[in-house]
Amino acid sequence: MEKDFSSLTRQYDLDWIRVIATLAVFLYHCTMFVNPFPWHVKNNVLDSEAILVFSLFVGAWIMPLFFVISGMSVAYALKSRTMSGYVKERFIKLGVPLAFGVLILTPHQIYIERITNGQYDGSFLSFLPHFFDGLYLDIGGSGNFAFFGLHLWYLLVLLVFSLLTLPLFQKVGMKNFKTHHFYILPIFLFLSNIIKTQGLGGWDLIFYLIMFMYGFYFLSAPSLKSALKETSKIHIFIAITTSISYIIWFMIGFPQPGTIESWIYFAVRTINCWSLLLCILYLANRYLTYSNKFLAYTSEASMPFYVLHQPVIVLIAYFLHDLSWPIYAKLLFLAVVSFFIIMLIYHIIIRRFNSLRFLLGMKAHKKVKSESTYSPFTTN
Repeated sequence: MEKDFSSLTRQYDLDWIRVIATLAVFLYHCTMFVNPFPWHVKNNVLDSEAILVFSLFVGAWIMPLFFVISGMSVAYALKSRTMSGYVKERFIKLGVPLAFGVLILTPHQIYIERITNGQYDGSFLSFLPHFFDGLYLDIGGSGNFAFFGLHLWYLLVLLVFSLLTLPLFQKVGMKNFKTHHFYILPIFLFLSNIIKTQGLGGWDLIFYLIMFMYGFYFLSAPSLKSALKETSKIHIFIAITTSISYIIWFMIGFPQPGTIESWIYFAVRTINCWSLLLCILYLANRYLTYSNKFLAYTSEASMPFYVLHQPVIVLIAYFLHDLSWPIYAKLLFLAVVSFFIIMLIYHIIIRRFNSLRFLLGMKAHKKVKSESTYSPFTTN
């Protein structure tokens, strides 16, 4: 039996999670400059221990969290929008920033990757006519046109998910949350490893689709709060133990694909991701159910910050990568300067002009007051 969720009210804890998760993505991409994983520009000295631990920990849950929150937010969006209004809002909030990112913010990142890897030796202006030469499918490939906007793949995937699931969401509404869902979802997520589509951000697209749909159907239900409260200690214990287990396992030796060990490793990582998400939802609901001016400002800034953060990080990292500074000095400089530049661009330029607000997925308004009005990145 479907439940009536028409009385759903705004969940400020979701806004807080979105803001904190955006900051976590920013820090994660800063560490990509110095960890062992492939990226667009790498430091001349890489750290394979402390920074790797941070990268592994954040990478396990950060993008699944975005899709869970997106699914939960859709439940609130569809409550107050028609189908046509929802589709229009999706294209404006997701499609426009994606197109802007692909055409304006992506070329210099591809260029920097090419010149730092010896794949191109000309100037940036001479590279621009080659931007549409072949499809960019992965780091180190030969194509240059990154139609998914590199780090903006999340916007493209979320847009596709939003359109594909809309008929189902309209026909089959939200369900109540029962305790057994704590165990059902990890099973579905584990079985998703059987179907290989495209891996992005550490997980497969099917994995993200399950997270998105589960966020809509069950994790947006009011009954989730009491269920989390009753079982929070269990989730915290599992999150800690599985985080330690899978990170140590990875650093000792990643199992070969197709082996029994690889399936066990995926199971541990899946349970780790799920338990961490439950811990985040529980802690946010317990401590972050309020709003203030800081949340109003940062929530509105979340989308433009997300769109801008990697292009700025890659550019600053390029000027740092061959310097002889200590690795942690570079990382600190990269994080602080990149954050300052992004926020400066947002605060002084983007939020003041409706044309730029539109291009970066923000609502337009006639006048920007000295204290920013509350217009959060609600449904993304």
